[in-house]
Amino acid sequence: MEGMGQVDEVVKLVRDAFGADLVGAYRHGSAVLGGLKPHSDEDVLAVVRRPTTGAERRTLLDGLLPISGGGPRPVELTVVVETAVRPWRYPPVREFQYGEWLRDEYERGLVPAPEPSPDLAPLVTMVLMGNAPLFGPPPSRVFGAVPHADVVRAVVGSVPELLGELDGDARNVVLTLARVWATAATGEIMPKDAAAAWALPRLPAEHRPVLARARAVYLGEEDERWDDLRARLRPHAEFVRRRDRPRQTDTRLPAGAGPGRAGAAHRRPGR
Repeated sequence: MEGMGQVDEVVKLVRDAFGADLVGAYRHGSAVLGGLKPHSDEDVLAVVRRPTTGAERRTLLDGLLPISGGGPRPVELTVVVETAVRPWRYPPVREFQYGEWLRDEYERGLVPAPEPSPDLAPLVTMVLMGNAPLFGPPPSRVFGAVPHADVVRAVVGSVPELLGELDGDARNVVLTLARVWATAATGEIMPKDAAAAWALPRLPAEHRPVLARARAVYLGEEDERWDDLRARLRPHAEFVRRRDRPRQTDTRLPAGAGPGRAGAAHRRPGR
C-alpha cells in the first residue's frame, strides 16, 4: 500500500513509546476512503491502555516533527485511551494529536495535551470503515459503532472554525464543507473528491466554479490559484453552510468541548 514506509516509522514510534500498553494502530482518512491523492496526509489512530504522560507526548512530538516534515506526506497522529471510546460517549477525550498545520506552535514549545475531541466520532467511524490495522487486532474488536447523530454533530460543529480559515486555506475549507454537507445529508463519510462530485449538481450555477476548482486542485488536475474566484469564496461557503445542518440533529456540544481543529478528523484526512 502506498506510503507504508512513512507509516511504518509512525507505528515504530508509538510502539517504542508505549510498549505493551499499545493496543493497536489504524489507518484512516484518504488511505481508506478511496486512496491517497496528491495532497493527502497520512492519518493514523493509535489506541493505548492507559492515559499518556507528558514525557510520552513529548517523545511522540519529537519523533513526528522529522517524520512528517521530512517525509513524502504530512502525518496526522491521534492517540486515544481505549476506555475513552468504548463504551462510546460524546465527546471522548483525545490524549494526543499531531497535525502538520500546528508545526509553528510545536516549534515554539507547544506539546499536545489531552482534551475532549468531538472529531473522534468521524475518525473512529472511518477507522471501522477502513478496517486497516497497522498493528494490533481488527478495529471491530477495539471500537464500537459510533451513533450517526454524533458523527453529524461533530462535523457540523467544525463549520464555524472552518469558515474562519477560508481566506488562508481555501481548497481544504471548500472541500471539507462539501463533505460536511454530504455526511449530514447521506450519513456517509465520502472521499473529498466524491463529496464534491455529490455536491456540485446540488449547487446553483454561480456557486459551482469554486467547488469545481477545489476538486480539480485536490486531484492534481489543476494548479492552485484563487485570484480569479476570490470574490466567490465567501458566498459559496455561506451557501453550503446553510445546507449542512440537519434540522433534526442537536449540534450543541457539552460544556467544555470545542469543535476541534476545523474538524480535524473530518477535514485533515485527504488534505
